[in-house]
Amino acid sequence: MREPTMVVGADSNAAAAGGGDGSPLPPPTSSPPQALVERLKDYGQEHVFALWDELSPDERLHLVKDIQSLDLSRIDRIIRCSLRFQGLPVAAIEPVPGSCVSSVEERTMEERERWWKMGLKVISEGKLAVLLLSGGQGTRLGSSDPKGCFNIGLPSGKSLFQLQAERILCVQRLAAQAKNEGSVTIHWYVMTSPFTDDATRKFFESHKYFGLEAEQVTFFQQGTQPCISKDGRYIMETPFKVAKSPDGNGGVYTALKSSRLLEDMAARGIKYVDCYGVDNALVRVADPTFLGYFIDKGVAAAAKVVKKAYPQEKVGVFVRRGKGGPLTVVEYSELDSSLASAVNQQTGRLRFCWSNVCLHMFTLDFLSQVADGLEKDGIYHLAEKKVPSIHGYTMGLKLEQFVFDAFPYATSTALFEVLREEEFAPVKNANGSNYDTPDSARLLVLRLHTRWVVAAGGFLTHSVPLYATGVEVSPLCSYTGENLESICRGRTFHAPCEIAF
Repeated sequence: MREPTMVVGADSNAAAAGGGDGSPLPPPTSSPPQALVERLKDYGQEHVFALWDELSPDERLHLVKDIQSLDLSRIDRIIRCSLRFQGLPVAAIEPVPGSCVSSVEERTMEERERWWKMGLKVISEGKLAVLLLSGGQGTRLGSSDPKGCFNIGLPSGKSLFQLQAERILCVQRLAAQAKNEGSVTIHWYVMTSPFTDDATRKFFESHKYFGLEAEQVTFFQQGTQPCISKDGRYIMETPFKVAKSPDGNGGVYTALKSSRLLEDMAARGIKYVDCYGVDNALVRVADPTFLGYFIDKGVAAAAKVVKKAYPQEKVGVFVRRGKGGPLTVVEYSELDSSLASAVNQQTGRLRFCWSNVCLHMFTLDFLSQVADGLEKDGIYHLAEKKVPSIHGYTMGLKLEQFVFDAFPYATSTALFEVLREEEFAPVKNANGSNYDTPDSARLLVLRLHTRWVVAAGGFLTHSVPLYATGVEVSPLCSYTGENLESICRGRTFHAPCEIAF
C-alpha cells in the first residue's frame, strides 16, 4: 500500500505553532497566548477563548493546539469569499446543447466497439487511474461505518468496496487479454475523511484488498473546514474545540494537490482519471467505453448522465451557465420549479434533463488546473445544517466544495448518456425510505444480472416472485454481461444466488 506524502486537512498549510507565525508558543497558563489572541482578533474569531477561565490545563492546551492547526488566513479568505459569493446573482442558465451529449439512441454499435477497444488499449498502457470518493459515513443507512463497507444484501454478501474492486480486476483482465501479453494494473486512489480513514484502511486490509495488490491502492484524506455561524464566526463544538466538518467531495482537488498525488500520478504515466462516488452499486469502474469516448472527443472533462425521471427528482442537472458559457451542474434545490418542469417541445423531454450521477472522467492536466483555480477563487458552498455546539445542536453553515465544481474550469466538456437501470443504483437512505435504499439498489443489480443470464441462454427457477429476486453475476465473471455463454447456456440457476467462477 503506497501512502501519500502528507495528510490533507483545513490545516495542511498551517504552521505547526504560533497560529501561523512559525514561532513556538509556551504552554498555556492563566491566559491565552497573546500572539494567538492577536491573530484571532485580526479575523474576528477571538471568541474561541471566551470560556478560557473555565478550562482545565489539559483543555487549554487542547484548545491552543486546535487553533494552531488552522490556517487562519486561508480560512478567513474562504469564509469571506463564500459569504460574498452566495449573495451574488448567478448567470442565466440554458439547456445543454445536443452536440455536447452522446445519447444512447444515437450511439452506433460501431462507435461502442471502437470506444471499447480504444479504452482497453489505453488501460493496458497504464494511462488510466481510478479515483474513489469515499469520505462519507453510512449515517443515513443506520451505520457509522464508511459507506463503502456497506452490504446491500446481495446473495454474495459483498460490500460496495468489494464490488468495485472486483470490477477493477475484471477490467485489468480484459485489458491484458486485449493486449495479449503480461498483466495490467489500474491504480486505485481512495479518498477518505478524518472520520472514515482508519476504518477504511482496516477494512481493505482485513479483506486482503479484495484480490488487488496492496501497492496499487493509495489512501488519502480530504480536508475539513470549521463550521460557522451566519456572520462567519467559528462555532465551538466544546469550550476547547472548534466544530469542523469534511470539506465536501470537491475537496478531492485540493487534497490531491496538497498530498502531491497529482505528481504521483504523473510519475506513473497516468493521463486520465476516472472519478466516481462510492454509493452506487452499479458503477462501472474504469469503463473502457467511457474512456474511449472521452479520448475520442478530445475534451478536458466528461460526465456520465441519465435522463431525469420526473421534474421533482432530487438530482442535480447539467446546464449551460450564461450565453455560450461552460457546462456546470445546478442542484435540484437551486432550480426554479418552472424551469424544472419545462419541456422541450421538439424532443418531448424535460429541457433540463441530464442528471449528474457523479461518474466523471478528467485529464490529469485538467485536475491540476482545477486544484489551482478552486484554491485561487476560494469559493465554497454554504450548507445550512445542524452543528454540535456548546449550546447543543444549533443551525450553522458547513463549508463544502462539490466534485462538479470542476466543470466551469473546463474549456470543453462532453456528456455521455447511460441507462440508469444499467449503471445507477444509488445507496443513500435506509430501507423503509421511498428511494435510493439498499433494497432498491439490490433489486436493480439482480434485475440487470438476470437479464444478462437469460440473454446468455441461462434459465432461472425461484421460490418467490421474480420481480423480488434474481441472480447476481460476480464482477470477476463479467463486466457488462459479456462472456457469459460458456457459464450460462443451457444451465438452470435457482434464484437468489451468485454466479461466479
